[in-house]
Amino acid sequence: GRGVMPSTVCSVEGVLDMGYVMAREKVTSTFKIQNTSTLTLRYSIQLDSLSPTRDKDQQRIPSFIMSSLQRTEFVGTQNYNGLSVFSIFPTEGEIVAGKSQDFTVTFSPDHESLYYSDRLRVVLFGKQTAHVLRLKGAARDRPMFVEGGIPLDVPVESLAVTLPVLSQDTLKEGRVLPFTVHCKPAMKSILLALEYMDGEGSAEPATAELKVGAIQAAQFASKKNVEFSFDNLPLLQQKGFTIDSVKGTVECGQVKRIGVSWVPPADFRADDPLLVTALLTLKGDINESYQILFMAKVVSA
Repeated sequence: GRGVMPSTVCSVEGVLDMGYVMAREKVTSTFKIQNTSTLTLRYSIQLDSLSPTRDKDQQRIPSFIMSSLQRTEFVGTQNYNGLSVFSIFPTEGEIVAGKSQDFTVTFSPDHESLYYSDRLRVVLFGKQTAHVLRLKGAARDRPMFVEGGIPLDVPVESLAVTLPVLSQDTLKEGRVLPFTVHCKPAMKSILLALEYMDGEGSAEPATAELKVGAIQAAQFASKKNVEFSFDNLPLLQQKGFTIDSVKGTVECGQVKRIGVSWVPPADFRADDPLLVTALLTLKGDINESYQILFMAKVVSA
């Protein structure tokens, strides 16, 4: 007899990022696995979110009370409707020696979240894991987004209290609740941390980057472009910050990269932390504002 080791090559390694999509719409991506061995390989595709031991695994300490370094889970936000947010076709089959197989991944979120994720395993002969891919994606209710820096929110969804809906009879009879609660969406905050290396010779400015994107969406037929602008520019310039594009327009389906650089001003004190806040406003079908926190410090080389 002759022993043969199965070998395969995957067109995607590490992470398959599906990008941004409108909630309740879907987007697809493909990857390919090539059989580079001399025997036919029987494969199956497994998702961590569909693992039979997932309920048992969820009985551990909640991830949102652990530090980011201790978090090991790969399954993030999931759909409210109970259906998998990521689906793969085909899920099993055979790859003949020297041939390849295309796989289609569909991302179909049913609500807004920036933290959809899952882990995909390609298993050969029911026991040998040949490839592992992390699947990730984001969904928004509005066709625009800002990305970059350090998001100042928790990447785990929590339970929320839903206010009761007043019936038509209650409104007609004039009966009202003893108090009224007005819910205003919290402004998203993003932290940009810039470190200036102070050493011998000519030091380079500290740099960071933001991305402003306009999502291509079927439900918004007008395909209106997204306009963006920063405020508080004089103070930013006074503190040594430079923004490549303080305002502009992003076409539908495109992403605008905005570079930020920092050089310590003459009156900067290394022992005095520098934090400047500016508002980034996006105008599309609606207006959205992001609080950008510019934090800078000098690091000795």
